[in-house]
This record gives sequence, C-alpha cells and structure tokens, in this order.
Amino acid sequence: MLRKAMGVAVLAGAAMLTTAGAASAASGPAGTPTAADTAAIGQVTGGPATLGRLAATKFPGAHAAAAAARQSADPRTQVPVYEPTAAFVAGQSDVPATLAYVAVPARTGDGTAATVWAERQGTAWTVVNVASGDYERQYAQAAAGGYLLHEPQVNAWYAVHGDAVTVLDGSVTGLAAGTKLSLVDYRAALHGRYADKLPGSAYDRDGAGGGYGGRERAVPAVDPGGVPLLPFVLGGVLVLVAGAAVVPRLRRQ
Repeated sequence: MLRKAMGVAVLAGAAMLTTAGAASAASGPAGTPTAADTAAIGQVTGGPATLGRLAATKFPGAHAAAAAARQSADPRTQVPVYEPTAAFVAGQSDVPATLAYVAVPARTGDGTAATVWAERQGTAWTVVNVASGDYERQYAQAAAGGYLLHEPQVNAWYAVHGDAVTVLDGSVTGLAAGTKLSLVDYRAALHGRYADKLPGSAYDRDGAGGGYGGRERAVPAVDPGGVPLLPFVLGGVLVLVAGAAVVPRLRRQ
C-alpha cells in the first residue's frame, strides 16, 4: 500500500502536550478536499485506467461471485482519510491530522469488494492503491459526520468531532470501540507510542527497523509464520519496526 508520508517535526517536551492541547479544540485537519478536488478524484477513480487496474486485481483468498460483477468504482462516495502528523505528536502543532488519501469504494473484475485510494500529488490526483475490502466506507458511516482519522502504525481508526475523539477500531491500542477521548488525551497517547521514533530521536539516528526512506512506502506482505514489519511514517519518513505490535488487518494491494 502506498500512503503519503507526513509532516516534519523534532520531539518536544512532554509538557507541551498539555499546554498546547487547549488550542487544539479549535483546529481541524489539514488538506480537506475542495469541490475541485472532489471532481478531479471522480475523474481519475472512475476513468479507464482505474477500471483496467480493478479488472486485473486479484486478492489472495478471494473467490469469484457466482455471477461475477464487472469492475467498477463509485466516485460519488469519497471518504477523506486523515492521519496524525509528527508535529502534532511532538506538541509543536495544534492541527491534529493531515489528509493522507481519499478512499472510493469499488469492485474488482470478479466482484470482490475493494477500495481505490486517490492521493494528491502536487496539483494532480493519482490512484496510488487498490486495497481489499471497503473498510473506509464502513468507518465513515460509523463516524456519523466526524472526520475519519487513521493511525496506520497500529491500524486504529477514530472519528473526530471538534475536540472529541471516538474509537471506531482500536483493538491493538486496547481501547474498545465507542471509547471517547479528548484531543489532549489522544495526543498524550500518541506521544507515548511514537515520541521516541520521531526524527532526531536515537531511533532515527540508529536507523532502527530498516532505516528511513522516501515519501512513499509499500506495506510488505506478511509471511504467515513470520512477524509483520510495521510501517512508521511520522515526520515524513519511513521506518519498519518488527514485532512492535500485531496489525490486525494488513490489506492486500
């Protein structure tokens, strides 16, 4: 899977997490798609190149439906997916998240549910992945009007309404669906999970877990007998961490 890497930050003191937190209530996510973006996403996800890609996509373990549907995408349904930034984790920004990609429900050539990911690259929108399932659509429905926040390092999903964060799927974090947090508390939790892995940390300097790479990354397939490598993209860089936690669902591309 390809995903946009996120902002650049250096670890700030833990005290900043509480002092900066009060202002975060008024801050929304960055990069929200405009009407022009929505139109462009519709064109690229519903275009012949994307349909051809869906026709050729076969997910491991998928079984063709009895009456296989033709490949299709539904650009009328667009789900913006946001992810936390390193600057937010470090307490250097009150903007809690930035747009990672826009998800469009789709079907592959054999009728299997899929999701097309569109990413803003410069001034254009590009299809960067076809993922299995339609989880983004389901989570957006559960978000009930809030924006959808994804924590890719542990595959946790949240709905954000103002300064309230509601867990939609947080099995790896130990938080049950429906658990509510303030943005201040959520940032403190992020800080606890990732502060020692931000740019400038010893983790960064040591190049742990495979080191840091470019702005795009591919999530490796998981060997059934092995340990998954977990991607960290905080700070606009990539690091793969073996055994930090088990991602409950790695989606095939």
